Amino acid sequence: MSKKFLAVMLLVSFCITNSYGQKSMNKGKSKNWKAQQVMLIGLDGWGAYSMEKADMPVLKELMKNGAYTLKKRSVLPSSSAANWASMFMGAGPELHGYTEWGSKTPELPSRELNKHGIFPTVFSLLREAVPTAEMGVMYEWDGIKYLVDTLSVNYHAQAIESEKNPTLLTEMAVKYLKEKKPTLSAIVFDNPDHVGHSIGHNTPEYYQKLHELDGYIGKIINGLKESGMYDNTIIIFSSDHGGINKGHGGKTMLEMESPFIITGKNIKKGYVINESMMQFDIASTIAYVFNLKQPQVWIGRPVTQVFK
Repeated sequence: MSKKFLAVMLLVSFCITNSYGQKSMNKGKSKNWKAQQVMLIGLDGWGAYSMEKADMPVLKELMKNGAYTLKKRSVLPSSSAANWASMFMGAGPELHGYTEWGSKTPELPSRELNKHGIFPTVFSLLREAVPTAEMGVMYEWDGIKYLVDTLSVNYHAQAIESEKNPTLLTEMAVKYLKEKKPTLSAIVFDNPDHVGHSIGHNTPEYYQKLHELDGYIGKIINGLKESGMYDNTIIIFSSDHGGINKGHGGKTMLEMESPFIITGKNIKKGYVINESMMQFDIASTIAYVFNLKQPQVWIGRPVTQVFK
């Protein structure tokens, strides 16, 4: 046997062993997970005050079969970028540095940066722990892409001109779920915030938009079922803030309180979360599902009481 042939065989053997070892490592991690997938669906500007009157049969059925609170508080200011960032980053504006409604970069220096030069997100934590994990983020408001660490996800895309084509994001999400079966995904609608600003919160038009969004949620859930992932998935519904009149950003409870609903694999049914909850606890809860170690700079607490 020539030395060249022996070297080639050793290299092939190493690659096979390393590949198998990586797959075994990833599989081993998943054994300690609460679910094999997590999907976060966000509705921008969805105030907790609306749930009593909202005609959302799909969401209310999921809520009944899961756990929820209508007392989750926004970070200040009660506006978009600061709160979506907190939801993904496990900390508040004082630490991640995104302080305004449309922040694209931190106004305050982030207290810590990951290898991509952004504050650690739940996406970067999962990427480091499981390099092969499929992750995707889809959104209508392009501000989301600045807050998720796009270098850590496999796929991110905006549903452009969603007002003209309101079903586009739903179609994108269903297609992605069926084709890629992501471990972690986030789907963020720009409504009812747009209606809240143009017509007003707590108006008939606002509630009509919530009813419309409920139909889109139903289609996404059906897509999840058709993909074969539904029984092993945890689904989270959340919002960045509520609103009052035609705005938000202030300190009223109509602006500060937004829903948190969690349902699916290993989640208690009909459980009301009475403990306090903040936006950054969502990242911590997702990290808990995947048995990920939080970085010290995160201040979020996982909502462990909702799990069976």
